[in-house]
Amino acid sequence: MIIVLTALELEYNAVREQLTDFREHRHRHGTRFEVGRIKAHPGTEVAVAATGMGNLSAAALTERAVEEFRPAAMLFMGIAGGLKTWLQLGDVVFATSVYAYQGGRSEDESFRVRPRSWEISHDVGQAARQVARAKAWYGLLPGGDLPEVHFAPIAAGDVLLDSRTSSHARVIEDSYNDAAAVEMEGAGFAQAGHLTNIPFGLIRGISDFANGQKSATDSKGWQEIAAANAAAFTVSLAALVDDARTTGEATDGEPAAPTIPPIHNTNIANDNARVGQQIGVNFGRYQGMEK
Repeated sequence: MIIVLTALELEYNAVREQLTDFREHRHRHGTRFEVGRIKAHPGTEVAVAATGMGNLSAAALTERAVEEFRPAAMLFMGIAGGLKTWLQLGDVVFATSVYAYQGGRSEDESFRVRPRSWEISHDVGQAARQVARAKAWYGLLPGGDLPEVHFAPIAAGDVLLDSRTSSHARVIEDSYNDAAAVEMEGAGFAQAGHLTNIPFGLIRGISDFANGQKSATDSKGWQEIAAANAAAFTVSLAALVDDARTTGEATDGEPAAPTIPPIHNTNIANDNARVGQQIGVNFGRYQGMEK
């Protein structure tokens, strides 16, 4: 099971287009998930939910999803504003790390940043690079130009940034200038991933350039295009991560851990004997396991 979370309905719908065999799963406190299978990889089951905008709701619902499903990994997918000139509309950015860029100390003459950041899970990041190199995910795109995939930090705050000269834009430029994109949920999602110890990844499609022209690019349909591109990459990544964890594929150059069969132990007492407290069990050595 892989969790895929989004903020906006258009992002949710882009993921949903890649899935089939839906069933509804309702959390006891009202959160509604849809569980489906990836059309191109039907062996992978995905639970999808929309968190709404902002880092706070993203953090809360990410942790709720983890407790409900105990997934092998979780991914957050959506659109973002691009911050680099080498990006094109529709490109996909996989976050190598996430910056919470709004933390700091506000003084009379300046704003002193107090950085918080989270590294994306190494194994998910390695799988993302494999997906990008293979380019098979291009077959899931609805058509049009083929986007590039970039690996770079992403900045996340609770501000919809559409300026390159505002105070928030200057903070990012001055203190987080390797960030390739800016959005509003990644920090909360990454914090939840860190606290729950679940492998996580963040994928964003570039729908505007955070430069005051957002309304123009939105009106040309770039939100939908960027969301569709990010969704295609996300489900391909979900399938690869799920397959590696299900099959016990070796990662990071290390052999996969041996699979130990389930152990069933039965204690039997005869006559006047009784079974008391069992402190330990010695099952010997399993066949196929190294000494």
